[in-house]
Amino acid sequence: MIKVQRALISVSDKAGILELAKVLNDIKVEILSTGGTAKLFRENGIAVKEVSEHTGFPEMLDGRVKTLHPMIHGGLLAVRDNPEHMEQIKKHGIKLIDMVVVNLYPFEKTVAKKNIELAEAIENIDIGGPSMLRSAAKNYRSVAVICNPNRYKEVITELKNNNGMLSDTLLRDLAVEVFERTSAYDGAIYNFLNSRLKTATAISEVLPKDLNLSFTKVQDLRYGENPHQKAAFYADMKSGGGLPKAKQLHGKELSFNNILDLNAALEIAGDFDEPAAVVIKHNNPCGVATAKTLEKAFKDAHACDKLSAFGGIIGLNKKVDNATAEAIAKSGFMECIIAPEYEEGALKILKEKSKNIRILELPQDGAVEQSDFKKVKGGLLVQDKDTKKLDIKDLKYVTKKKPSKAELDSLLFAWKVAKHVKSNAIVLAKGTKTVGIGPGQTSRVESVIIATRKAGKLANGSVLASDAFFPKEDAVQQIAKSKIKAIIQPGGSIADEQIIKESDKAKISMVFTGMRHFKH
Repeated sequence: MIKVQRALISVSDKAGILELAKVLNDIKVEILSTGGTAKLFRENGIAVKEVSEHTGFPEMLDGRVKTLHPMIHGGLLAVRDNPEHMEQIKKHGIKLIDMVVVNLYPFEKTVAKKNIELAEAIENIDIGGPSMLRSAAKNYRSVAVICNPNRYKEVITELKNNNGMLSDTLLRDLAVEVFERTSAYDGAIYNFLNSRLKTATAISEVLPKDLNLSFTKVQDLRYGENPHQKAAFYADMKSGGGLPKAKQLHGKELSFNNILDLNAALEIAGDFDEPAAVVIKHNNPCGVATAKTLEKAFKDAHACDKLSAFGGIIGLNKKVDNATAEAIAKSGFMECIIAPEYEEGALKILKEKSKNIRILELPQDGAVEQSDFKKVKGGLLVQDKDTKKLDIKDLKYVTKKKPSKAELDSLLFAWKVAKHVKSNAIVLAKGTKTVGIGPGQTSRVESVIIATRKAGKLANGSVLASDAFFPKEDAVQQIAKSKIKAIIQPGGSIADEQIIKESDKAKISMVFTGMRHFKH
């Protein structure tokens, strides 16, 4: 254990610091501090000594240099049971420091701002803070080091219960937490500067040799995909947006699977400018639609596959009005709904008529994630997000029959939806609503069979989107049986010529996109 007699406190986030400082003051601990923190202490009657007075050297370079001094780091790094160390600090008049309380300049929050200037980001790179934290953590057997305000209460309790002393167990835990924090902080700085300063001329530079990721726990979850799996939800410190920023307005806590499905709902609904609705089940859409009103979009999306929609997740891209809320309340049991905002009356309707539904609000912030990560055993796959949009000018009309304007609009809608369906993916649409979706089968013809079976009579006269090319004519033959009018697909199969002939034979129009949308 150590007895705290001198503490250095310099914090950017001042939440809770007064309570800790008052306890230290009460037990006669000398407090050293800097700038705004010292001013706060004096205003609240807490005795404090400026670091510049302690070191005999003034702050300089606009505050860039204030704690980088032997009087500080000698007092932190001296090993108490090393006679040579103790002789040296005595010779140079260095006083021991037993506690460091530092939290860092808010670099992650700063660079999460839209259009952040490079100069502002650089000024928020903390130098002295990480240096003190690392010095103190290295000497954790003799110095208490606190970088997390959530630890203050625990420290206060031990100080009060142990006559100003802290246990070895707590000292070890605090030190480990410091290196966790500083590594994440350095990673955030590297990621930002790498994206701003490094000229990307090759894939090896766009995707760096060393990848530093920084995530902070948002919450522990009851369990993972299954009850026997532990789980937690983490926020990407670089992104600063997305689901971790969602505000839950109603319902019990989210599950691991809820969060996965909410993400799928967000990504699909966010792909459309007009009012759009999606119903998600097991990370695949049961139905997607756009319409002039949000109410109509939801009704059309839900109608695509009412059986599968039971217990699903609803994603909406516009403010939820009373009419939409009423439609949702009448649709049967749904797990969650996420939307940018809700009218007061709509929220009341949902809470009263759908008592168990989890309601989340996430304003659209325009943030776009650039990378997609997939964990594999022993490694990580990284790729650009699939954000490439199809240019209608790039379409290749390959059959004798050409799609009408209305059919082409519907094909483009179905193509946009197919991007979000697990491969092999088949999407049937009429206008801007899906009528049948065949996701994730091991053969494309099987996906066609599922999509047409789900659509039933509505397959007649619909259009079809396939996320990748058809390897054989069998899928087109199945499509012809259901009297589907038009197909959009990437093309590029060695069987393209035969598939086009089969389409011509069935008087089906077909267009090639020249790009695919696999989603594994």
